[in-house]
Amino acid sequence: MEYAVNGQPTGGPEAGEDWEAGENSPVLQVLEKIREEATGLSGGLVADYIPELAHADPETFGIAAVSAHGRSYCVGDAEHAFTLQSISKPFVYAIAVEQLGLDRVHEHVGAEPSGEPFNAISLDERGRPENPMINAGAIVTTSLVESGSPEGRFERIRSVLSAFAGRELGVDESVYRSEAETGHRNRALGYLSLAGGVLVGPVEAAVQDYFRQCAVSVTVRDLAAMAATLAVGGVNPVTGERVVSQRTARHTLSIMSSCGMYDRAGEWGLRVGIPAKSGVSGGILAAAPGAFGVGVFSPPLDDAGNSVRGVAALERLSDDYDLHMLQMPAKPPSPVHSVTRDGSTLEVRLRGEIDFLAAEQVVSRLAEAIDDARVSSVSVALERVSGLSDAARSLLAAEITELEDAGVDATVSDPRGVRRR
Repeated sequence: MEYAVNGQPTGGPEAGEDWEAGENSPVLQVLEKIREEATGLSGGLVADYIPELAHADPETFGIAAVSAHGRSYCVGDAEHAFTLQSISKPFVYAIAVEQLGLDRVHEHVGAEPSGEPFNAISLDERGRPENPMINAGAIVTTSLVESGSPEGRFERIRSVLSAFAGRELGVDESVYRSEAETGHRNRALGYLSLAGGVLVGPVEAAVQDYFRQCAVSVTVRDLAAMAATLAVGGVNPVTGERVVSQRTARHTLSIMSSCGMYDRAGEWGLRVGIPAKSGVSGGILAAAPGAFGVGVFSPPLDDAGNSVRGVAALERLSDDYDLHMLQMPAKPPSPVHSVTRDGSTLEVRLRGEIDFLAAEQVVSRLAEAIDDARVSSVSVALERVSGLSDAARSLLAAEITELEDAGVDATVSDPRGVRRR
């Protein structure tokens, strides 16, 4: 069976199949080596401003990765449960953007890094919280989620978080109660946002749903699947379910890349360069676009609220294995699988994902046929193409028209219907 990545079918595990690497997998060996190196790091403190979090074992450390093809790799304490905390924020933002659209969401919350702690009073000149990844902005974003009734809002959030993870997720009620009993600063942030006209509905209802989303219980395996779903454009690569649109996934990754690591976002972008979100329970979720989703968990935090071992592990993974989103190939991969000539007919067979850059290479190659008197017909074969972006589709159509206007008989072989997707 095939499943979808970026809306296109491609080979991989059967949808719903829990594929996990064997113990001799070289990917597992890489992750285990990184975990062993980071385990030796000292420093950092377990969060205690939410009393229930103070009970976490500081030695717990797990890493998981899920590939764009839905394959899982887990090392260390990969089945240990912990709460999402702020890692819930990008996913609730994605729900709001999917429901309301980008412009309406950002009428209520900004999109700029705050450069301040996650629980700071950080409002822009329009009275909006600076971004959806700080507490004030996340509470506003939670208030925007539509469900038909205030009582159903959290269930809507929980169900979408579950779809991102690929399994049903529940709430750690003890952590939720601890947050609800002590979260007075978050209530104050909610009332400030209400006074600014950007929070929707009663403050206490929004804050309670925010506390509950932060208390959703996950493992690093869940984090990796959630990150992978964003990394491949909104489709869970394990279950095959489309959770959000490709555009919403892109918007979410953009916000994560600039605001996801609190007031260390700039340093993170420089040294790691993977869109990420951390939480004060000790988790970090990182989504390398088109490649991997990674989840790490280790409770001791640095003074910005990020896991000390988690940051070190992801920095090493990015640096050693070229996962930085600005890592460029030495040479752009060619979308041309083969070019053959049979008499006056030129056949060009394409392969892979065809985006704007790849399409530019293709149309430049096809344009040469106009000046070649030996070519009277051109055939473009898309059997090996897994997807066409809208820009690529437009460029290819324009070039076919140009060939025909020049008197060259141009046809496209598309048995998989990629041009119609």
